[in-house]
Amino acid sequence: MNPVKVGICGLGTVGSGTFAVLTRNAAEIAARVGAEIVVAEIGARRDNPNCNTGDVAINRDIFAVAENPDIDILVELVGGTTVAKELVLKAIANGKHVVTANKALIAEYGNEIFAAAAEQGVTVAFEAAVAGGIPIIKALREGLAGNKIQWLAGIINGTGNFILTEMREKGRDFNDVLAEAQALGYAEADPTFDVEGIDAAHKLVILASLAFGIPLQFDKVYTEGISRIAQEDVTYAEQLGYRIKHLGIARDTEKGIELRVHPTLIPEKRLIANVNGVMNAVLVQSDAVGPTLYYGAGAGSEPTASAVVADIVDVARTLKAEPVHRVPYLSFQSSSLSSHPVLPIDDVETAYYLRMSALDKPGVLSRVAQILSDDGISIEALIQKEPADGANLVPVIILTNRTIEGKLSAAVSRIEGLEGIVGDVTRIRVESLAG
Repeated sequence: MNPVKVGICGLGTVGSGTFAVLTRNAAEIAARVGAEIVVAEIGARRDNPNCNTGDVAINRDIFAVAENPDIDILVELVGGTTVAKELVLKAIANGKHVVTANKALIAEYGNEIFAAAAEQGVTVAFEAAVAGGIPIIKALREGLAGNKIQWLAGIINGTGNFILTEMREKGRDFNDVLAEAQALGYAEADPTFDVEGIDAAHKLVILASLAFGIPLQFDKVYTEGISRIAQEDVTYAEQLGYRIKHLGIARDTEKGIELRVHPTLIPEKRLIANVNGVMNAVLVQSDAVGPTLYYGAGAGSEPTASAVVADIVDVARTLKAEPVHRVPYLSFQSSSLSSHPVLPIDDVETAYYLRMSALDKPGVLSRVAQILSDDGISIEALIQKEPADGANLVPVIILTNRTIEGKLSAAVSRIEGLEGIVGDVTRIRVESLAG
């Protein structure tokens, strides 16, 4: 088999890591593929002083790499969605197979990109787009192909997980930990994508499409961040036997598909509850195998490069194969994708943690309980804390049983309107994550 020629576009953290892994492990990779993998050209607007590219040609015009007739596989690592989309579509139009680590690109434009690739008979691989070096996409597309997947839940943003871990372990406030995450390079100067759940939503929509055979529908993911999580909620959750994690959850129900990213109380005994720091994990519940957990580094130069190179190997193995003999982009054949609707958040069913400040006087809690009862919401646990010295406000924590979000929202609005309740009611969804 002739050498497979690769063009890498983008020489940042992941691009340099990919080049390093390809060159360092060249012999092992060639033995697995049955052919040498050669980086024939690099497209980069500037050099990376931390990456010794040797005598490999570097082109300042990344689009020229997509047009180079010698390139078999274009690796898109430039990031963003505008230039990256143009680059990928140009590569496809020129008959190149594409490997990308770009979750936003796939989540927002994947349907269009896959359609173009199918027309040209080329592959688009994106293992590195979700959870860094964890082979979760391969697991969903291939390892669990004999299963009906019922739901999945993932810690798929390391920055958010680091913040919540520090808040729990060291009793620190959100803003304090966020500043440290920025100093350490875990969070950007503008941390919105990480802490408000947009990054996780990009990844979740990809996982859900692979799991349930639905088109990519990023605009339908409910997204809620962690910026409003207070230290007291972290403490109360632990006292109740739970931990707060920022989860992406996808569930297949009779009414439709749940697609949601939000802080979640989960029992501390679950393995995923003990995934800390910047690590990622995805828990998948399937009918045949039951629960399976995938854990590892969700970001970083070589962990992400590990997934990029795995895709390069897969594409190289089937370089000349007919499209019908390749694994479908979204696991299911495009003609068999489901039209099962995505549920609006008000129709989702889950349990809730509620925290409110009540005046320390008779009758307030009974009125709260009555409102919940009137809406058919049952209380699993109710804890009334002692007021602080000299204060007349009592912290009240309620755990509900599972109910419809719309019902809970209506009940919370009425509770907030009670004379004896001061301020807003904090609510955090609760999931048991049991099979």
